[in-house]
Amino acid sequence: MAIFAMPSLGADMEAGTLVQWMIQPGDTVKRGDVVAVVETQKGAIEIECFEEGIVQSLDAELGATLAVGAALATISAPGTKAVPAQRQAKRPTPAAETKATAQPADVTKTADVAKPTAPPKPPLDVEKMPLASPAARVLAAERGVNLEMLVGSGPGGAVLLRDVPSSPPTSGTKDNAQPSTKAGLDLAAMRTAIAKAMARSKREIPHYYLTQTIDLQLAFDWLSKTNAQRPPEQRLLMGALFVKASSLAAAEVAQMNGHYDADGYHPSTAVHAGVAIALRGGGLVAPALHDTDSLPIDELMEQMRDVVARARAGRLRSSEMVDGTITVSAMGDTGADAMAAVIYPPQVAIVGFGAPVFRPWIAGDTIVPRMTVTVTLSADHRVSDGRRGAKFLAAVNAALQTPEAL
Repeated sequence: MAIFAMPSLGADMEAGTLVQWMIQPGDTVKRGDVVAVVETQKGAIEIECFEEGIVQSLDAELGATLAVGAALATISAPGTKAVPAQRQAKRPTPAAETKATAQPADVTKTADVAKPTAPPKPPLDVEKMPLASPAARVLAAERGVNLEMLVGSGPGGAVLLRDVPSSPPTSGTKDNAQPSTKAGLDLAAMRTAIAKAMARSKREIPHYYLTQTIDLQLAFDWLSKTNAQRPPEQRLLMGALFVKASSLAAAEVAQMNGHYDADGYHPSTAVHAGVAIALRGGGLVAPALHDTDSLPIDELMEQMRDVVARARAGRLRSSEMVDGTITVSAMGDTGADAMAAVIYPPQVAIVGFGAPVFRPWIAGDTIVPRMTVTVTLSADHRVSDGRRGAKFLAAVNAALQTPEAL
């Protein structure tokens, strides 16, 4: 038997609220299956299973706020018999509990007791519903609330838990509906979580910083030529080149790619780059893309589009929140020349790219305008030093000089 516990979804998470089960006792699960949805300070996260076997019991109630490490479910080894029906009955579903409370058993109607319950309603087709977190969709369905009548207060106008009223609106339309007055608390909670993680980072991690200005002209020209031959939806962004170049550098300099915990540094053999995403309305998440050093640039761009859309819709998965081995943050066209970012524990490095700008550049005996970018490495001095950091930045520079090979 193995206990499936509430996972830590980042250094800023202390607890989460269980809002939806995706499994039942007797189900067969494998590693990577989504088994539950947990609401955290950074939105609703789909929790993936890290065990393989048979679900024996669900050990937490829906709506419960559970600390990291608290038991969620019990999973037995593959091949184990499923839990007998009478044992499963000790953990009724929320629907069964509600029915039992509302209608006390009538011992004179034993035939009714023996009748099977009505089949559950089919799951919501979230793809056809308005933008909303998974938890908000579930709560709205339970309360009979039409999401199309609500004004979301989350990122991109997404409907959050606090936006769902206790009963369906009796009048009014979406146009005159008002956002929840408590909606701002979601962003405030996210900011509080970020503050705790960053304070811990600056308190525990001895940061050092290295900055290098890189000639980006070859990458800029290649990107312009490549995109000119593509429809808009297939065009590449410079950010994809930044992520790929940083991932290749991380694979080359192991001291920048891994996790540091109480037992010391654990380098990762795989590169899972976290991509910093600014959420509309405020807040920040950095979900990980897997094996970014080996992904073709087009596939990497596709995955970046997908994770940005899901992050802003509140549909990230737990592995994306915990698997990152290094983080890349790009300022885009904000106008900031450089950024010295704060490391997100337990990682040991973060790479900040300023806005690409034209600068005077010495080429041979002449000064010419060149597209450039200032790259700043923030690294953990417990694991590496300036020489290793300089090697990392040199590897980023080398990768960006051959964009066609990315």
